[in-house]
Amino acid sequence: MIDVSSSEFRIFAPVFVFLAGLCFGSFLNVCIYRIPLGQSVLHPPSSCPKCKNRLKAKDLIPVFSYIFLKGKCRYCNEPVSIQYPVVEMITSVIWLIIYLRYGFTIEAAGLILLFTILIPVFFIDLQHMIIPNGLVLSGLIGGAAVFLYHVFIKPFGLYESALWYTPLIGMFSSSLILFAVALIGLAIYKNDGAMGMGDVKIFMPIGLFLGWKLSLLTLVISVLLGGITSIILLLFKIKDRKSAIPFGPFIITAALFSALYGNQFLRWYLSICY
Repeated sequence: MIDVSSSEFRIFAPVFVFLAGLCFGSFLNVCIYRIPLGQSVLHPPSSCPKCKNRLKAKDLIPVFSYIFLKGKCRYCNEPVSIQYPVVEMITSVIWLIIYLRYGFTIEAAGLILLFTILIPVFFIDLQHMIIPNGLVLSGLIGGAAVFLYHVFIKPFGLYESALWYTPLIGMFSSSLILFAVALIGLAIYKNDGAMGMGDVKIFMPIGLFLGWKLSLLTLVISVLLGGITSIILLLFKIKDRKSAIPFGPFIITAALFSALYGNQFLRWYLSICY
C-alpha cells in the first residue's frame, strides 16, 4: 500500500513523474516523426533519420544524450534537431505541473494521458498542418474511460458536476461550433481554409476529458490566441492574408490552461460579472 502522505512519497513522487515524463517524451518524438509518414511507432527500433544507423540505448537517454553528443549524431556527426530535447522537456514539465496541481488522483492520471496524446498533435499540426485520426481516436478511447469512471464509479473532478451526460455535452459542444465555422468557410471560400476538420475532431476528446464548461473556455481562449498571433504575423509580414496557420497548437495551449486553472478562472470571472 502506497502511503501518499509520507514525506518520502512527497519527495520522490515528483522526481519520478518528471523522469517518467522525459522517457515518454522520447517516445512522443518517435510518434511525431513517424505518424505523418504512416510508419509504425513500435517497429523498427530508432535510427538516425540521415545516416540510418540504428541508435543504441546510450544514444536515447532523454535530453542528456543530446547534451553529451552536442546535438549531433554519434555516427554521421550531422546535427540532431533541437525538437527532440524540447519535446522531452515539455512532456516532463507538463506531467510534473499536472501532478503538482492535482496530486495522486484519477484527475491527474486522466490529464497526463490527455496531454501525452495532445503533445504529438501540437507538433505534427505545427509541422504538417494535419491532426492524425489515430491520435484523435486514442484520445476518444481515453476519454471514454474517463466517462465510464464518471458514470459508474465517482464524478470526475474537472467536470464539477455529477450529471452523467456532462462529458458528452463537452464532447460535442465546441466541436459542433467549429464544425459550423468549417461549413461556413467551405460555403464562402469553397475550401476548408477557415477551419480544418482535424481541429473539429480534436475537440471531441478534449471535451470528454474536460467537460463542457472547460471545453468552451478552451475554444474561446484558442480563438483569442490564434487571432492575436495572426495579427502579429500579418503586422510583421511573416505571413500574408492567404497563408494558412495551424490552429491545433492554440487549441492545445488553451486546453492546458483550462485543465490547470480553468475552473478557478471561471469562478473569478463570474464573481466580477455578477
